[in-house]
Amino acid sequence: MMRQYLAIKAQHPNILLFYRMGDFYELFYEDAKKAAELLDISLTARGKSGGEPIPMAGVPFHAVEGYLARLVKLGESVAICEQVGDPATSKGPVERQVQRIVTPGTITDEALLEERRDSLLCAVCCHEAQFGIAALNLSSGRFSIIEAASKEAFSTELQRLNPAELLYPEDFTHSPLIEQYKGLRRRPVWEFDVDSAQQQLCKQFSVSALDGFGVTNERLSLGAAGCVLQYVKDTQRAALPHIRALTPERTDSRVHLDAATRRNLELTQNLSGTQDFTLFSALDTCSTSMGSRLLQRKIHSPITNQEHLNNQYDAIESLQQINYSDLQDCLKRIGDVERIMARVALRSARPRDLARLRNALCELPALQAELSQAPEDRLLNTLSAQISTFPALADLLQQAIIDNPPVVLRDGGVIADGYSSELDELRALATGATDYLKELEQREKERTGISTLKVGYNKVHGFYIETSRASAEQIPPEYIRRQTLKNAERYILPELKEHEDKVLNSQSKALALEKSLYDGLFEPLHAQLNALMTCTNALAELDVMLTFAERAENLNLFRPTLTQSSELCYDNGRHIVVESARDEPFIANSLTLDPKRKMLIITGPNMGGKSTYMRQTALIVLMAHIGCFVPANNAQIGVFDSIFTRIGAADDIASGRSTFMVEMTETATILNNATATSLVLMDEIGRGTSTYDGLSLAWACAEYLAHTLNAFTLFATHYFELTELATQLPSVDNVHVNAIEHNDTVKFLHTVTDGAASKSYGLQVAKLAGVPNRVVLAAKQRLHYLEATHAADEANKQVDWLSQPIEAEAESPHSKTLMEKISQVEPDSMTPRQALDWVYALKQEFEQNSGK
Repeated sequence: MMRQYLAIKAQHPNILLFYRMGDFYELFYEDAKKAAELLDISLTARGKSGGEPIPMAGVPFHAVEGYLARLVKLGESVAICEQVGDPATSKGPVERQVQRIVTPGTITDEALLEERRDSLLCAVCCHEAQFGIAALNLSSGRFSIIEAASKEAFSTELQRLNPAELLYPEDFTHSPLIEQYKGLRRRPVWEFDVDSAQQQLCKQFSVSALDGFGVTNERLSLGAAGCVLQYVKDTQRAALPHIRALTPERTDSRVHLDAATRRNLELTQNLSGTQDFTLFSALDTCSTSMGSRLLQRKIHSPITNQEHLNNQYDAIESLQQINYSDLQDCLKRIGDVERIMARVALRSARPRDLARLRNALCELPALQAELSQAPEDRLLNTLSAQISTFPALADLLQQAIIDNPPVVLRDGGVIADGYSSELDELRALATGATDYLKELEQREKERTGISTLKVGYNKVHGFYIETSRASAEQIPPEYIRRQTLKNAERYILPELKEHEDKVLNSQSKALALEKSLYDGLFEPLHAQLNALMTCTNALAELDVMLTFAERAENLNLFRPTLTQSSELCYDNGRHIVVESARDEPFIANSLTLDPKRKMLIITGPNMGGKSTYMRQTALIVLMAHIGCFVPANNAQIGVFDSIFTRIGAADDIASGRSTFMVEMTETATILNNATATSLVLMDEIGRGTSTYDGLSLAWACAEYLAHTLNAFTLFATHYFELTELATQLPSVDNVHVNAIEHNDTVKFLHTVTDGAASKSYGLQVAKLAGVPNRVVLAAKQRLHYLEATHAADEANKQVDWLSQPIEAEAESPHSKTLMEKISQVEPDSMTPRQALDWVYALKQEFEQNSGK
């Protein structure tokens, strides 16, 4: 057995081998040690090799899916080795073969996949500074390629795709760009050969050339696509009919979002790593998981095609004019047929998959009827035509599959009665042929005169005739004793034995026939696979359009106007995520950016709402470019090619980058890539270094964005000196968020008003945050000192005030005197008039000592 195991393991050296032994999948040697650690299962030993015990670990076969799911999430791959031989006829170990290979990027099993997230297999390759990427979603058949012309673009695309498994060639020279991803697989260089890839792809798509897909010039990504296709064939060991095309993704057809922007705007994942309080969580009310996955793809790939976006807006308005909740109910009953169709294509669909597909096909006529009630609309008409109906397939599955089939086909009981007369006859025999047994029992009672005689069956002894001990003298001589019980005897007749052999043989025949009939169901499904896949894509698109219609109504969203001009204007804009997460009303604000006003310097207090105002603007632009209505009135949105953000403070210790280094790296990315049609959000540039360094950097960055790049920019800062830019550059204007100060506290109004703020209210915010009063008072003293120093020495604006320690001030003679006087005061024994006189005297003495 170990020789057999080692021979199979040699064919799969770099992945875990689940070797079937009875009711368990066993692992041996290093595989056992690794699995025991990853799965927290017992590590035991069995037999010896070279005098040492062989490490062994195992999992029950009936619970294997849960263990596989855990391994896949950790980026591991597993080869499933099953018994394929007959134990009764095998000499030596039963023959075993690897039946499937489960890898993070090629899983299609429902139990192993996250419902609302795509699982992508990607391959990458490079030549100097050029990169090629291929991405395959095996559970839907979507296959795309991307060319990236720089390291930054490559990192951005990988971050957007977030692959579950990543293939790369042995000579890949940019390992630091991919090392953070799980499921890394090193592949031979020849698998990325472009000529071989083109031959493979042409064979897969049944074409003579790839010109029709528009991918002839993408040689690097074509090589990556060839590697992906070869890898999937190796792991799935089946035809891949649902992979029907290769789609080039052009970066100029999308609004560019770099990695920092996706992170800072918290599109589908927040800064804590979950989906709570993200744009996706605020929008996702999709009726199906395939709709949710499409929504995520749209959020990460906003498009620039205004005609298509306006078609989506029209569809949303049409859906709002009917009772769209009935359509959503239909979609809920249809469910996630996209992944079911992938399993059908791979012939790995289980009985319940076909039952769900049958139910979905039966729902399509009702959905079409509901959809026909919508006003005439171009996009909805297209979706309706693509969805179609499949009455013949629905009828076939209705006749073939029972209402509630078992999870697996292994024990039969899946094919419905009446679908096959031959199967019905075999099942009648297999269940004991009740009529024959009743007839035999009645005949034998009459022949023997034994009224207690009965015919029965159990799994151990088969069929039998049972009589009481008292009837022993009446037993005919042809009866053959089979079993003796306490108060009864059991016998067999040659006639009954013959029937038993026929019944037991019929069970195996019935199961074999049922498997054959089940496999036969895939043929008519494959014949219409293209139409069915088109239908599932259209259902997902309709689900997203219905979600946008529902969100527009319940979140008070409005249709934006897309223009070809250089502008970004809206009234009463809101941050959709913040608004959804809070109970109190959200304070709306407006924005106007145009060629004469392309940069706003935003000042005001911390916690006042500067970042919210900036982020809501970015989300409004992004939502408009995914075809969704926006949380703002009268939104006029021009042409945008990218959105850049530099918000928040974070370090990258593992890469040796400080908070300020991360800040400057992200700033450099923006300054090197932004254009006049980019939206740029810059928050607190320069705060990670000294005051004058930071101020100088902030000034230079703002000036470069406004004067050289001329980008649409929201620039939040606490450097009030930057407000002077508005007097020097005609396209720069000042706005501030309002707050009211009263009795050393601050009330945030969260409203944005023209003009610069007068102060930052930093000490008041510190007090609200719970900073000890003693610290706040000390800070206030320091603030008075700095303000006095600044006023007294107006000519020298670069006083190194950090060299003036608090201790030096506290130790001055007049400071000691004041502190002594304060410590001697008994406030409770003073009248209000005495207390006021004392304060005036103290103030007069302080002014005299400070030279005022």
